[in-house]
Amino acid sequence: MEKTVDAMGMTCPKPVILAKKEMDKSQPGDVILVQVDNEVATENLRKLANSQEADYEMTKLGDKHYEVKITVKKEGTSREEKEPEYISCAPQGQKNTVVVISSDKMGEGDPELGQILIKGFIYSLTQLEKLPDTVLFYNKGAFLTCEGSPVLEDLKTLEKEGTRICTCGTCLDFYKMKEKLAVGTVVNMYVIAETQSKADLIIKP
Repeated sequence: MEKTVDAMGMTCPKPVILAKKEMDKSQPGDVILVQVDNEVATENLRKLANSQEADYEMTKLGDKHYEVKITVKKEGTSREEKEPEYISCAPQGQKNTVVVISSDKMGEGDPELGQILIKGFIYSLTQLEKLPDTVLFYNKGAFLTCEGSPVLEDLKTLEKEGTRICTCGTCLDFYKMKEKLAVGTVVNMYVIAETQSKADLIIKP
């Protein structure tokens, strides 16, 4: 079966998200044609295809028009089995900003105040003129991306606008929270380290 995803004019990582959703619903041998308007999107789709062990072809159809052909080779590889390569959403010449959150509170001192502060901080991220490219969560920060988190709606807003929301898989396993993840994707420590190493700016509240 052949499916078409029209991602023309969409900002990163939306083309990847849409393509991944179609891949998750596909059967072995299905073909997904993704229409995009920039080379960054084609490269990120290549990384997605590689992470899912799918075949990848790219054709330039015109000025700012590319067609990516992804052929699904086998049933969805789980996110834990093979992590995707680093996907960059920062336009050329623009700083790649990464926010790193390692706790469900902000700062030291009173825990209740810390929870109020982290909630205000994450809401403030949604109001920035330039949204962060990635927000990484590890250790107790992993609780913020799971069911019952007071900041879920703000994180979903960031993700909808193109921010990558990534949570440490080891941390979710340790806290027995993996089944409760409610936003973003699970990543391993290599991806966490690589994302920070390629950042132009790292913010840690």
